[in-house]
Amino acid sequence: MQSSALQAGLGALVGAQHVLTPSPGSPYNYDASARRGVVGRADAVVLPGDATEVAAVVAWCYEHDVPIVPRGGGTGLVGGAVASDGGVVLSLERLRRVRELEPGLWRMLPEAGVRTRDVQRLARENGLLFGPDPGGAEQSQIGGNVATNAGGPHALKYGVTGAWVTGLEAVLAPGELVAIGGWIRKDVAGYDIKDLLIGSEGTLGVITAVRLRLLPAPEAALACVVFLRDRGEGCEAIAATFAAGLRPSVLDFLDGPTLAITARSYPAARACGAGGSAGADAAGIPEGAGFALIVEMDGSYAEAQAGRAELLELLADRAIAAQEPLDSAALWRWRDAINPVVTAARGAKVSGDVVFPLEHLQKALEGFEQISERHALRSCAWGHGGEGNVHATVLVDPESARELDAAEAVSEDLYALVAELGGSIAGEHGVGVLKRGRLRSQWAPRAVELHEEIKRAFDPKGLLNPGKKLAR
Repeated sequence: MQSSALQAGLGALVGAQHVLTPSPGSPYNYDASARRGVVGRADAVVLPGDATEVAAVVAWCYEHDVPIVPRGGGTGLVGGAVASDGGVVLSLERLRRVRELEPGLWRMLPEAGVRTRDVQRLARENGLLFGPDPGGAEQSQIGGNVATNAGGPHALKYGVTGAWVTGLEAVLAPGELVAIGGWIRKDVAGYDIKDLLIGSEGTLGVITAVRLRLLPAPEAALACVVFLRDRGEGCEAIAATFAAGLRPSVLDFLDGPTLAITARSYPAARACGAGGSAGADAAGIPEGAGFALIVEMDGSYAEAQAGRAELLELLADRAIAAQEPLDSAALWRWRDAINPVVTAARGAKVSGDVVFPLEHLQKALEGFEQISERHALRSCAWGHGGEGNVHATVLVDPESARELDAAEAVSEDLYALVAELGGSIAGEHGVGVLKRGRLRSQWAPRAVELHEEIKRAFDPKGLLNPGKKLAR
C-alpha cells in the first residue's frame, strides 16, 4: 500500500502527528539485532495513545492486508521488532499509564509501554518485588518483556516474566480488544491462552496491558563472587550448590576469557571468609581464576547471611577466593556491562542465547570453545549458570567478511550442539527472525505442526509480525 494511503488511513485513527514515515536510518527500522545485520523497512510507524486505538489500528491493517509489527523498547536481540518485509510498525511507547497499583494485594496493572525499570521501582517503593530483571530494563518496556518472556539473573529463584503475569489485555485479530486472565490466584478452567500470548513475540496478538503479581521484597540480598580455577570446577560448584539444597536468588557465571575482558572494570571488593565474614580488601580478580560465580542469597538478613555462609563453606575447597563487593550496585553495573564491554573488545560480537541441561553444562562450554577454535575465532561465554542459560559469544572484526561468515558457521554448529545435548535454542531473548526455523531441531514433528496451527488459529491472514518465531 502506498505511503499516502497508510498515512491517511492510520492518521484518521490516531492523529496524523502520530503516524511517521521512517527514513532508512530511523530507529524504528531496527532493534538491538542491527549489529547482526537485521534492518527493516517499515512503510509507516504508528504510535497509538491507548488500547482502543491499538485495536482500531489492528482492525484497519487486517482489513487492508497490511502487516503489523508490534514494538516495545527496541532492545530485542533477534530482530523480533523489525519490519522485515514492510508494513506498519505499531509502537506501544505512548501506553505509559499504570492503571492500578495495589500494594496491599501485591499487584500492579501497567500498560505495555511502561518501562521495566519503572515497574521495578514502583514495586520497590511500595515494599514489594518484581523479580524479572532483563539487562535492557532502562529502555525495555513491560509489554515487550511479556511478549518475549524475558528473564535475567534473578529468574533462577523468581522465574521469567511470564511467572509474574496473572492476566493480559491484548488486541487479537481481526482487531478485537480482549481481557484474558485476571486477578484471581488460581484458575484452571480452560486452555491457558494467556500463556500462549506470553512469549509469542507479537505473532498471536498485541499486548496492551499486563496484570502483574508482586511479592514482598526480601529484607536483604547479599552477593558474593566466587573464583575458581577452571570451568570444570565451576560447573561442579553449580551442581554442588543444588545438591546441598541451597536456593540462591542468582547463580551467574563468567568463564575465563570473559573475566579477562572485563577485569579492568571489576568493582572494589573485599575478601569474604568461609564463615561469611568480611576480610581484608581484595585487589581485583585473583591470579589463576579461570571461572567465576556471581551468587546472591536473599531473605531476612539472618537468612541471607546464613545462606551465604553455608555456600562459602560448601565451596571452600574448590574456590581460589571469595569476595563481596564494597558496593553491591557496582557489582550489578559490572555484570550488566558485560555485553557492551565484550562487544568493544574487537568492535563486534555474535552471541547465542542457548540453554543446556545442567548436567551437560561443562560439556557444552567445552564444545562451544572447540567450535570457535575450529572456525579460528576468539570466544567467551557467560550467563545464568543455575539455569544452564549460556550467552555463547565469538568476537569479530565488523569489517571482516571472513570473520562474520565464520561467526555464522559457529552459530550453526552451536545449534547442532544444543540439539545433541537436549537443550533449547532460546532461553530469554526469543526467536525473532534470526532463529526462525530452528525450533524443529528440538521439537517432534507433531509439536511443530501444532505450533503452526496455533499461529493460524490466532492470525489466519498471517499479518501479525510475519516471518517471526516460525518453527520451520
